[in-house]
Formats: sequence, structure tokens, C-alpha cells
Amino acid sequence: MNRYSRNEAAIAELNAEQYRVTQQNGTEYPGTGEYMPNHAPGISVDIVSGKLLSASSDKLEFGCGWPSFPKPMISSHLLKLNNMMNNMSHGMIRAEVHSAHGDSHPGHVFPDDPQGRGGLRCCIDSASLRFIALERMATEGYAEYIDQVEVK
Repeated sequence: MNRYSRNEAAIAELNAEQYRVTQQNGTEYPGTGEYMPNHAPGISVDIVSGKLLSASSDKLEFGCGWPSFPKPMISSHLLKLNNMMNNMSHGMIRAEVHSAHGDSHPGHVFPDDPQGRGGLRCCIDSASLRFIALERMATEGYAEYIDQVEVK
């Protein structure tokens, strides 16, 4: 079983954009993220801790400019840092989230679930993710989640 925590070695390997997003609470410019066009089956994990965040089969095509999901695969892996109803930054209701194990900033959560699949829309910056393709999940220690990845 993998142990997940803040990984200083992983942080040292981040490029400038990954560091800005994950460690300085930044946000990618809309539509610029590496994983926006990715539709391959697999999972996305926190780039700092390796903790599972989402499955490709849950990805929403919302058109907001960031990879979006209706919920994290395991809700305890993301922590909301503020009350959504009290955060009107940038003219929209949203909550900043952090990974529970890596203490990195992957993105924001909005209460406007566009497809009725869980009540939320998690907009996650590609710079905060590492994508693991379905065929590599077992060898990278994520075999227990293979059955949750839908092949289209």
C-alpha cells in the first residue's frame, strides 16, 4: 500500500508553473492546461503527494477552461479552505481547495454542477496533476482503482 504525504523531492522537481499553482495558490490561464484535451482512460493524482484525485471517466466537458470533475474520487483527499457562500472572489461563488495529503493547491470547487452528477464542479489546474494512464495504473501502485476507470 502506498503512503501519501507532502513530498519535498516532488516539489523540488516542479516546473515554474506547477510550483506557482500548487505552492503559491496560483491558477492556470483558462484553456492552457496540459490535460484539457486529454480523454485517455486513467486517473489524475496530486502531483505533490501522488494521492488520487479523479478518474477520466468522471471528467466533465464544461468549457470553463480547466479539467473539471463533479467530485473527487475520494472526498477526503481534497479540503475546502473557505466557505463557498462567503467567497465571491472574481465575481463567482467558489471555494479554494487543497490536497489533504500534499498540502498543495489543485484548484477550486463551484456549487453549479452542470450535469447533475454530484452537486459540485471541481475545476482542477493541469499543473497540479499527474495523469496515470489505465495501462500504467497497476505498475504505479493504483491497481485498486482500475475498476473505477471507464473505457470509452
